[in-house]
Amino acid sequence: MKLYILMALLLCLMLPLLSQNTLNINGLNEASFIYRTAEDSLNAYFSDTFGFNLGYRNFSFGMKFIADLPKYSTEQAELLDELDANRLELGWKEFYASYSKDAFTIHAGITEESFGNGIVFRSYKDLEFDEDHRLDSFLFRYDGDIKLKALYGAIESPANVGKYDIAYGADLQLPTIDGTYIGASAITFRNLNATQLYSEQSVIGTRMSLLFGNIDLQMETAISKDKPMTGADYNNGFALYGTLNYYGKALSLGTAYKKYSSFQYRLHDLPSVNHHNETLSDNSAAGEDEEGFQALVGYTIGENVSLNLDYAEAWDSNKDLTMNDAFIGVDWAKDGKLLGASYAHIEKLDDLQHLWQQELIPAVSLGIPIADRILQIQGEYKIVTKQKQATEIQHFEPKIQADFTVAKLSLSLGAQSNWEKASEALNSRYWASVEAKYPLASHSDIVVFAGKEAGGKVCRNGVCRYVAPFQGLKVELSTRF
Repeated sequence: MKLYILMALLLCLMLPLLSQNTLNINGLNEASFIYRTAEDSLNAYFSDTFGFNLGYRNFSFGMKFIADLPKYSTEQAELLDELDANRLELGWKEFYASYSKDAFTIHAGITEESFGNGIVFRSYKDLEFDEDHRLDSFLFRYDGDIKLKALYGAIESPANVGKYDIAYGADLQLPTIDGTYIGASAITFRNLNATQLYSEQSVIGTRMSLLFGNIDLQMETAISKDKPMTGADYNNGFALYGTLNYYGKALSLGTAYKKYSSFQYRLHDLPSVNHHNETLSDNSAAGEDEEGFQALVGYTIGENVSLNLDYAEAWDSNKDLTMNDAFIGVDWAKDGKLLGASYAHIEKLDDLQHLWQQELIPAVSLGIPIADRILQIQGEYKIVTKQKQATEIQHFEPKIQADFTVAKLSLSLGAQSNWEKASEALNSRYWASVEAKYPLASHSDIVVFAGKEAGGKVCRNGVCRYVAPFQGLKVELSTRF
């Protein structure tokens, strides 16, 4: 509440100036209607988010009106038998105000920020899992040759509704020679647990970036100390992440390395260091205990062919958990025609639970120019195998998708299935979907999705995103001004 009062005072200081010069206003309204064919009592969901930003000289102010009637959960197993107040949301939220002068910025309110690569600190919203990790904070930033950030903020406690955890810290980045820098970060989290006691976790990190012609090297490391505040022993964590890249005219090479140990908390984001952003194990979170590397090769053959190779391995300290992720792709393009082929291999082994799993994903893509438009066709045939002790289960997930444009209307048609034996292919249940996108005006788009999808990463009508499993109808309208 004190934060919003100070933001209001900052806005009041702006008001006498608004009549002297032009006031810039821009914003976005996003409305969506969802009808889900599921065993709940509602089925229908509506939401609207109206956000705007006022800018005048060095000042800016923004806020959002959010209406969830009720709030739709991406967790498909969560059914609403009865509607309760916690699922409804209606009101002005996500306030922020800022002042910028030369290299200085003062920001108050909802904050999206990162220190370095985000290993020590990152305040962000995870759209894939519908999780909000953004702070309400005061932020001071200086972006000169020397870069400095300092913040103090709060975020609602996941274990205590209506109460808040606290975070405060600073980040410093110093230039050395052209294209290189060194940096240091420190942040402290005070987390309110279920017993109404605050634990304290302090994190210190350093990083560097070096550039030598076509070669760049980046390295970031951090240590954390968790103080339970209840007389228990300290829990120490460690994180190391580095990349080395070479960029040539036709050939590019890259490698990355990670090592994480007991390095887990809410306000950070660890690089996965593999092509498909896989965790070491489906039963463990990133940062618990893992080490791994990634190697990448990109090569251009002539003017029309490109080759991409990506291989990664990861393991825990006892080698009980192992994982490898491989990808190879070849693309050809000429005169608007496109042809691509790829193969992906993901394998995980859990010796403790005697579990082995593997995904093989061959895929092809084709682009055909038709009347100044391109018809894009993509197909893949995923083979998933899981073995627990002596029991092995295998299934197949074929998928095909076609994207094309008619006048201003963009269409994406998709179909996929899931069967355990090839002989069951004709008798299996197919999941079909269609998505249509149409610009109602130069600043407004409507998107309609109907059908069923299994979830995961999808790319339709030029937009890639992660989605949850869904069956039903979605209508989304966005308007920019």
